[in-house]
Amino acid sequence: QVQLVESGGGLVQAGGSLRLSCTASGSFFSISAIGWYRQAPGKQRELVATITVEGRTNYADSVKGRFTLSRDNAKNTATLQMSSLKPEDTAVYYCNARVRSTSTSWYANYWGQGTQVTVSS
Repeated sequence: QVQLVESGGGLVQAGGSLRLSCTASGSFFSISAIGWYRQAPGKQRELVATITVEGRTNYADSVKGRFTLSRDNAKNTATLQMSSLKPEDTAVYYCNARVRSTSTSWYANYWGQGTQVTVSS
């Protein structure tokens, strides 16, 4: 079973920074893309950023230039560095990873439990 554990959320003032981490644990063969998504109250979950195993990143337009996603494949960890935070960044942030359980299985999607990020104005 694969578990994604997120950490690093909290309360910060506008203009501040936070770092979110997502670590995969359990028994699995490999991880391909890792992504961060967020869901604000009353809104749909939206993509924030993704990163491939090779390190190629993709960002939502709303966070480009402010957020940086990186990963450490040896530690099965992805880190989202968030800077110049705005009140509209307030949401529950979820980690997502595509994981292959064995060498012959298909990739499956896994989600973390979510971590709250609140940006005060």
